[in-house]
Amino acid sequence: MTRPIAVVTGASAGIGEATARRLAAEGFHVVLGARRLDLLKTIADDIDGTAVELDVTSVESVAAFLDAVPAVRVLVNNAGGARGLDPVASADEDDWRWMWETNVLGTLRVTKGLLPKLIESGDGHIVTVTSVAAYEAYDNGSGYTSAKHAQSALHRTLRGELLGQPVRITEVLPGMVETDFSVNRFGGDTERAAAVYAGVEPLTADDVADVIAFAVTRPSHVNLDQIVMKPRAQASATRVHRS
Repeated sequence: MTRPIAVVTGASAGIGEATARRLAAEGFHVVLGARRLDLLKTIADDIDGTAVELDVTSVESVAAFLDAVPAVRVLVNNAGGARGLDPVASADEDDWRWMWETNVLGTLRVTKGLLPKLIESGDGHIVTVTSVAAYEAYDNGSGYTSAKHAQSALHRTLRGELLGQPVRITEVLPGMVETDFSVNRFGGDTERAAAVYAGVEPLTADDVADVIAFAVTRPSHVNLDQIVMKPRAQASATRVHRS
């Protein structure tokens, strides 16, 4: 029996890698997309998937990626990230541009390109991984929170536009998840990144992957619109209990 195809972007590490592994365990053939092709190939070999280089900020890279996907039933928009933690007064426009290109336009390019194949599958599902930053603004995070708000609005708009089509729409909004997210945000500063999670048991990439897998394996008539998930010790983007 041919396995249904799931596409996971940003699949070379963190939530993307964990999701690719979990969906493979659920019986999907996973097409993994990310810039770091060497890491992708290792993961793809482990799960009998397909690794395809993907830079969601590049129109040409996205086009080549789409050509390599013959069909798709599940799309997990996971590629994204943050750069910097600066107040508006000293915002770096290059950092903003990267965050909007990656989180917003990247999601648009991949989703738009795969929509016909998702509809054609007869039982498509689009999962977009945003963040609690998609509904909360916090000091010094305007570049990331604005991008995540926009990504969320893009995704939620599809909920109405695809009514009547055989495609479900799920947004997953994680709070603190210990991956390489903070290391990347702080330009490789591991000490500063570690301080983000000090005294807290954060979510893991596997925790988020579990929720994504649960959503896409519900009966076809069941749509989990939005799933907000945080560690028990986190009440909001800025309220965290540290032991």
